[in-house]
Amino acid sequence: MESPNGAGSNGPPSFDLEKLKKDSDGSMSGMATGLFNQVVQGNPYFAAGGGLMILGSGLALARSGVIRLSGLLYRQLLVDMEIPSKDKSYLWFLEWMAKHPHRSSRHLSVETNFIQHDNGAVSTKFSLVPGPGNHLIRYKGAFMLIKRERSGKMIDMTNGAPFETVTLTTLYKDRLLFRDLLSDAKNLAVKAKDGKTVIFTSWGPEWRPFGQPKAKRLLPSVILDKGIKNHILNDVKEFLQNGKWYFDRGIPYRRGYLLYGPPGSGKTSFIQALAGELDYNICIMNLSEANLTDDRLNHLMNNIPERSILLLEDVDAAFNKRSQSAEKGFQSGVTFSGLLNALDGVASSEETITFMTTNHPEVLDPALMRPGRVDYKAYIGNASPFQVGEMFMKFYPDGDKYCDLFVQRATALNVQISTAQLQGLFVFNKDDPQAALDMVETLKSPNHVF
Repeated sequence: MESPNGAGSNGPPSFDLEKLKKDSDGSMSGMATGLFNQVVQGNPYFAAGGGLMILGSGLALARSGVIRLSGLLYRQLLVDMEIPSKDKSYLWFLEWMAKHPHRSSRHLSVETNFIQHDNGAVSTKFSLVPGPGNHLIRYKGAFMLIKRERSGKMIDMTNGAPFETVTLTTLYKDRLLFRDLLSDAKNLAVKAKDGKTVIFTSWGPEWRPFGQPKAKRLLPSVILDKGIKNHILNDVKEFLQNGKWYFDRGIPYRRGYLLYGPPGSGKTSFIQALAGELDYNICIMNLSEANLTDDRLNHLMNNIPERSILLLEDVDAAFNKRSQSAEKGFQSGVTFSGLLNALDGVASSEETITFMTTNHPEVLDPALMRPGRVDYKAYIGNASPFQVGEMFMKFYPDGDKYCDLFVQRATALNVQISTAQLQGLFVFNKDDPQAALDMVETLKSPNHVF
């Protein structure tokens, strides 16, 4: 018995060419349609599933080919750059992108800057930065796809925040723009800190900026007794200019300063002004911190940000607040020997400037005071007649006729007057030297509240 196609049941399928010509209009499309009808609709192999298997295999191969071709085109035409959150440029890029005008973002994150001023007022600033998701920017005529991803499993051990990455994708021919983009992001971050002093504090094993960069304090704004300010400034500058001299003689290239004197005499203010004069930042270390260990102290002091002054305030109070509990025994932060080794031990840092302040130098251990740990000591005392006059003229440039009388009356009180007291009096009587003169008697009380 013959099949409908004219072949035996066990023979291969045949095609009726005459029927194809007759059914078609003579065109190639008509013949193709007829051939398809004979092969698919009238063929028992397709009816039994063999043709469908062949057709599926063909589609699978075509899909695999498309995927490989798209991958090849991606590798040849596109390029990626990944910025992990642990890299310094990560925050630079987010800040730059938040201010970039040519961008399309549908996912935003808010960063709140909260500042509480000394008078109790609060300033709040909101910044909208690109959040997790996809973003599109146009940079120097090139389009870039930005993908910010947040890992749900990996976290930054220093602050507990989820680990993040930002991936930039653009055409291969525009790959060199990545370097320009990162350079612009860095310049924007540097410009925001230009003319300002950054205050760093320790956060886990690293230094992090504390609050917003502060405007540089001008050195003339700090009034110290005659000669003190210039002597310290000249000593620091001489140290910074003689690095080779230290290295040639095998001397550790570091210098320590101790400023001591009563509270409110301007020790910390002078250090801030000195940092501004040298274009340096300040790293503040709290030696009384309960979680501070000797190893962490050594690590932090050996990884101080470049062009920074290390400030250890109230070193006399760092080792006299030890307490005992039944659970944890004696609790104290860093040990005294740990501080000495960090300042002048085998693993101590090089090329550093350390300033220490204290109100009670008499209680400091002689081991801390020896050269190599403290190389320069300066007494910053209460206001001398010279300082009283200089501060008066600083606040009242046109108050010449009141200055000498104010100095006489302040000296006649026969009490110790801090520069902080004088500043409080002058601030209360802004632009009114006569009122300040009339209130000179209030300087008798160091804790007088205006």
